[in-house]
Amino acid sequence: MPKSTHTMQNPTLLDGQKFQITLQRLCRQLIENHNDFSESVLIGIQPRGIYLAKRIAEELRKILPGKTILQGDLDITFYRDDFRRRESQLVPNQTKIDFIIEGKKVVMMDDVLWTGRTIRAAMDALQAFGRPEKIELLTLVDRRYSRHIPVSADYVGIEVDSIASQKVVVSWKETDGEDKIVLLSDVK
Repeated sequence: MPKSTHTMQNPTLLDGQKFQITLQRLCRQLIENHNDFSESVLIGIQPRGIYLAKRIAEELRKILPGKTILQGDLDITFYRDDFRRRESQLVPNQTKIDFIIEGKKVVMMDDVLWTGRTIRAAMDALQAFGRPEKIELLTLVDRRYSRHIPVSADYVGIEVDSIASQKVVVSWKETDGEDKIVLLSDVK
């Protein structure tokens, strides 16, 4: 990364071709461990992890034509340890898992891994669908040094060292018009 981007207020961490290359690298790493995905499923964590899971599933289908790549969405709204502390009423997202996870290798996906609390909630929510053989975590952005819960990702797009007052924002072309990761400073 050029030195000049460090002085910018909100530097872009990843975009354009590098964003696409990062997704393709993550797909290749998944293929190394999951071969043809006959015993593996992809689960995107609502709300933002579903975009990552859908994109990864789409890329895998291009790389592995003819193979079935099962991908679902998991809502964790009422599994979070802070859901009763919110000021506003919570509106849950949709869970869409129309396949069996019992005995499967599950790759959970979220766009940003920060405190680990979302992942803990997702593991609790996933238990309603059966007992997987193994659970792995894929994240596009790993915000290291901020964990509240001892969780680490098996597959990481990029690692970011940031402070609590900063926010990592992932934009997706499907919903936001472009693929981009930005580090916002001084977010309260």
